[in-house]
Amino acid sequence: MRKKLFKSESKRLLDLMINSIYTNKEIFLREIISNASDAIDKLHYVSLTDEAARKQRKNGEINISFDKDARTITVSDNGIGMTADELEENLGTIAKSGSLKFKEQMDKKDRDDSEIIGQFGVGFYSAFMVAKELTVISRSYKDATAHIWQSEGASGYTIDEAERKVVGTDIIMHLKDDTQTENYSEYLSEYRIKDLVKTYSDYIRHPIKLPVEKRKEVGEGDNKTFETYTEVETINSMVPIWQRSKKQVPDEECFKFYKDRFYDFNDPVSVIRINADGLVSYKAMLFIPSKAPYDYFTKEYKKGLALYSNGVMIMENCAELLGEHFRFIKGVVDTNDLSLNISREMLQQSHELKTIANNIEKKIKAELKKLLEKERDKYLQFYNAFGIQLKYGIVANYGMNKEDLLDFIMFYSAKNEKLITLKEYAENMLDDQQTIYYSCGETLAAAKGIPAVELATLKGYDVLYLTDEVDEFVMKTLMTYNEKKIMSVLEENNGLVSDEDVKKAKEQTENAKELLDFIKTALDGAVSEVALVGSLKNFAAALNTKGGITLEMEKYFAAMPGENHPKAEKVLELNPEHSAYKAIEAAYKTDPEKAKKYAKILHGEALLSAGLTPTDTTEFCALVSELIK
Repeated sequence: MRKKLFKSESKRLLDLMINSIYTNKEIFLREIISNASDAIDKLHYVSLTDEAARKQRKNGEINISFDKDARTITVSDNGIGMTADELEENLGTIAKSGSLKFKEQMDKKDRDDSEIIGQFGVGFYSAFMVAKELTVISRSYKDATAHIWQSEGASGYTIDEAERKVVGTDIIMHLKDDTQTENYSEYLSEYRIKDLVKTYSDYIRHPIKLPVEKRKEVGEGDNKTFETYTEVETINSMVPIWQRSKKQVPDEECFKFYKDRFYDFNDPVSVIRINADGLVSYKAMLFIPSKAPYDYFTKEYKKGLALYSNGVMIMENCAELLGEHFRFIKGVVDTNDLSLNISREMLQQSHELKTIANNIEKKIKAELKKLLEKERDKYLQFYNAFGIQLKYGIVANYGMNKEDLLDFIMFYSAKNEKLITLKEYAENMLDDQQTIYYSCGETLAAAKGIPAVELATLKGYDVLYLTDEVDEFVMKTLMTYNEKKIMSVLEENNGLVSDEDVKKAKEQTENAKELLDFIKTALDGAVSEVALVGSLKNFAAALNTKGGITLEMEKYFAAMPGENHPKAEKVLELNPEHSAYKAIEAAYKTDPEKAKKYAKILHGEALLSAGLTPTDTTEFCALVSELIK
């Protein structure tokens, strides 16, 4: 039996197939099973018009077995089989695909109804990543004689007659010897084969069978013992849950699938089912989790949806299907319409992929809107876990997604004492109110304690309390909502103080310039300016800023790694009508040292109101204690 050379460019091309195209060795079994599934589908299709094929056709199944001593894994099917010429044509030419040719022979309608997986003809050769020799025994429905194809790789192959009683194909992989870096023996185990089938081929529509070792009790009483036996089991699910209709699969069953598949103990908030037909057809089952996984806010977390093609998993986490703002979504997408690369491990950048991603985005937004409007408790459960992700989505990419997300974010309302949306705030604004007001703080108490909040509430205006570090960046990105300005209660010209009061405060500041300069000097660079304002009402002092960096922004930048973070230009605002200001004004004239102490106390009070800590807490406590006599 003479050895034949591969028709393609021999060793270099085969080395490329084995060592470069695939990045993950374990997918070899996925490729061989996919070929077996194709063979069964081909026989089914041909049997519709060919009497010989119809006589040979049986219920399709794929059988896997392994032999630890011989170091072999065998995958058998009862599909269409191959003649000697077909073995020569399909396996003798690297990158020659019998499945691709089969597809091309069908008319368009038949192609749409068919689920042939193979496209490139290199999947078979992925077995050489783990095998030192491949043996293929195949009998075609057209031939009474079986044939055997054998190869050890780039050196070539042989074809000879063989024995096989029924139509179909056996692919026998003789595994490589273990090395210090590679453990090929791991694939010679029931557990590992089950794991690979469950991961990559669970939804192949034909049963995949494997002899499974089991134990049973035998005997009675003291003679009772256990006996080991082997039973052939179907180890794949075949019909995926997302391929079934909503009537067949209630939400409870979907939730169980979610918890099993994504290792979550909690039910998801909602399930989104998609069955899209059009230029791009796909089915999807998406889940909105109720709690963030433990690694969600770490670099280790991988966003994306599991991507399937014809029941074969192509990617476990296809990040291109989800925008970063929806990275919390879990689920699966199954389509036959994507342009896969030659190894089926990665996707080509394609219009179809973008179309699916855009449609998924719309479905997620529609589901969130439904929860927000009709199932508020569920939405709040979701929002408490992932609301901050939506906020980061607004500020990301210079606000590119803000219009899509602004109606989903929520803030705590001073009036309602609960979370509300910007839409709900705007709907309940007073007739004369032109601005949406907010106050920032690390906690609700801190945000509420900002002196300027009192000025807004006294006018009957609602104030949103912002407590997440990203919140103020969100508001600066939005700037307006429904043509209403969004402004901090601390901002100048925010409409809370009348023009007359502003003018009066400026005059008072100018008249007290000498005292205010003295206070600024006493604080030794802690503030860039000291001013009198008429908006503090019952408060003696407050801390504000000027320029683009606010106090909350300074806190945010300070928490980031590195040095030389941006600093806010702090302004100490004093209430000229408050008794504390009257006291420091009098002390400045009679006891400047006492006036310095008063200045530091007022500055410390303003810091605490803003959620900050005095630089020297010991000195601040001593000064307060000194006043208690």
